[in-house]
Amino acid sequence: MTWMPSTLRDAPLPGVIKTLCQDHPEQAPPPLLHVCITCRAGQPLVAGMPVAGQLFYDAVADALAHQASPAVRLLPVTCLAACDHGCTAAIASPGKWSTLLGRLRPELAGDLLAYGAAYAASARGAVLPSRRPASLARMVLGRLPAPAAAEAAA
Repeated sequence: MTWMPSTLRDAPLPGVIKTLCQDHPEQAPPPLLHVCITCRAGQPLVAGMPVAGQLFYDAVADALAHQASPAVRLLPVTCLAACDHGCTAAIASPGKWSTLLGRLRPELAGDLLAYGAAYAASARGAVLPSRRPASLARMVLGRLPAPAAAEAAA
């Protein structure tokens, strides 16, 4: 399934991103929610047992499967290099700030998806503390500007 309307398929990439994300947000691709599946969350590695990151990913995937219209697309990632912060996830979308979240646990899977929905609804990818679940109030580890925003600031 393609998210790009045929009229934009041959347009240069920056024009596509600008058009979809600003003029037609309903046609923009869903944000990508990357969840680290190799995180051990400070626990020792036990042969044959899943690590904390895989358990968290499985919980998010299960919660996502129960949503009629998911706001995000879930993807596993092997490392987000935030090992001192427990289970981690990152959310990104063209033309928006990306966010890295940490100290996540399987019981927060639904809250992470609620955060993802707020992110998807945001024009720039900024999810204010007042708009995120209270359980995630201190889970944001960092944000990265969208590539176009970073170039404009230079």
